[in-house]
Amino acid sequence: MFEGIIEKIKEYGVIIIHRHKNPDGDALGAQIGLCEMLKTAYPEKKIYAVGDGAGRYAFMEGSEMDEVEDSLYENALAIVLDTSAAALISDGRYTNAAATARIDHHIFVEKICDIEVTDTSYESCCGLITELAIEGGFELTPLAAKSLYCGMVTDSGRFRYDSTSKDTHRLASHLMKTEFSTADIFKNLYSDDLDFIKLRAKFVLKIQDAGSGVAYIYTTLDDARSYGRDNFTLSRGMVNVMGDIKGIDTWVNFTETEDGVLSELRSSKYNVNGVATRHGGGGHAKASGATLKDRAEAMEVVEELKALSM
Repeated sequence: MFEGIIEKIKEYGVIIIHRHKNPDGDALGAQIGLCEMLKTAYPEKKIYAVGDGAGRYAFMEGSEMDEVEDSLYENALAIVLDTSAAALISDGRYTNAAATARIDHHIFVEKICDIEVTDTSYESCCGLITELAIEGGFELTPLAAKSLYCGMVTDSGRFRYDSTSKDTHRLASHLMKTEFSTADIFKNLYSDDLDFIKLRAKFVLKIQDAGSGVAYIYTTLDDARSYGRDNFTLSRGMVNVMGDIKGIDTWVNFTETEDGVLSELRSSKYNVNGVATRHGGGGHAKASGATLKDRAEAMEVVEELKALSM
């Protein structure tokens, strides 16, 4: 599957690894894991990881990004990870690279790079990078294995989502052949300070039952500002407070920002990707997102999600 990318990796002395903006554990885990793999395999090459800040995933070792001069792209291979659309890539300079490659597990939206490996059967991009390690015979350091495992955990919902397969467990098992602390991962992922727990309680109280098995939360710009948290935390970080409600099959979290209304769509039963793509977004069948114009469009999304069950 990765023959073309492996050949390009061998060819170039400078490799710059990109991923999507506002990274989650999968994007960072894939980026850190691949960076570590290549540095170990090719100590003579210059390997960089670039992008915006790690946010709540700053606890991940290796999540500090490199500063890369524009001139380095002239003779570099740029690898884009965990990204379905060009507009979502953090640091658009990848287009200046001599060659480009993409590895992704989202539903295909558009061609981004010269060489592309996209496979939606994988629960995470970290799963794909682990497959690359096996296929290419790359050594996994404890940091690489831990980072990739962290991304598999987050994108599979702790192996609960139905994207989890026998291959997910096969790849996780391969990672665990290298010694690292899973307890350290879970402690950082799922323990929060008291203020965050109180914030989550506020979001629970904001849940609206729209009928037809659909729930939503809508946060205004004024409320968002009053919470004192970044947009990622308020949007993607809070969407799953609705995820375990009996009778709710589909849920969406709307967050007003200066640049539009962030919407995070989730479902345990239906494909919500079509709704997201109609509104300029994308993602997975049961976990997608989009940025909307205003509250009116957000309510249109709610009605479209309700229609899925009819």
